[in-house]
Amino acid sequence: MTPAVLFDMDGVILEGPRTDPQVYADAADAALAELEADPTPSQRRDFRRHDHDRIRDHCDDLEIDLARFWKAKETHASRRTHDRIRSGERVTYEDIDAIDDLTDRTTTGLVTNNRHETAVFVADHFGFNFDVVRGRDPTVAGYERRKPDPYYLDDALADLGVSDGIYVGDSPKDVTAGRTAGLETAFVRRPHNRERDSPAHATYEIESLRELLDVVEPV
Repeated sequence: MTPAVLFDMDGVILEGPRTDPQVYADAADAALAELEADPTPSQRRDFRRHDHDRIRDHCDDLEIDLARFWKAKETHASRRTHDRIRSGERVTYEDIDAIDDLTDRTTTGLVTNNRHETAVFVADHFGFNFDVVRGRDPTVAGYERRKPDPYYLDDALADLGVSDGIYVGDSPKDVTAGRTAGLETAFVRRPHNRERDSPAHATYEIESLRELLDVVEPV
């Protein structure tokens, strides 16, 4: 059986290892305005980050609901990210054409620590025909389930009804999550991780997604 190939998103498909922190800062400000909250400058700095313990305390102090704030922040962050992608401010790597070839050969999917709303947007915007798309849920619990926890990988594999596959990532936590989920892993070199040591337990180390075409044989 040809193994499924699952891809991380940031640093593998989208250039850069993560969402720009300013996106989250602006999203937090928008969420606070939506909830008519008036935090102190110190509280606002914490709201702009992801320290949910501090955010929980500030929500209690300001009498706003943590779940509502977190979801609103995630929603505004997704909207800003999508605008950056539409405008070409954030682009894809040149080797993503390999994904379409792999999709013709086997089951493929997108599994990311990024927001689920953005994962779905990226798949649709760039026309990927993934069999499954899974990003983090817009909740505190969803944020805590990020890789290296294999939660979202396990969820995607369950949706596909498969257990055999390769997870393609750009960081040690991707390799850890993939191996914990029982998958082989491919560590892809990008400009932001060029000098980083290769994760010890990566099955493959590749310079381009096109190298996966030599790993996954046509059906």
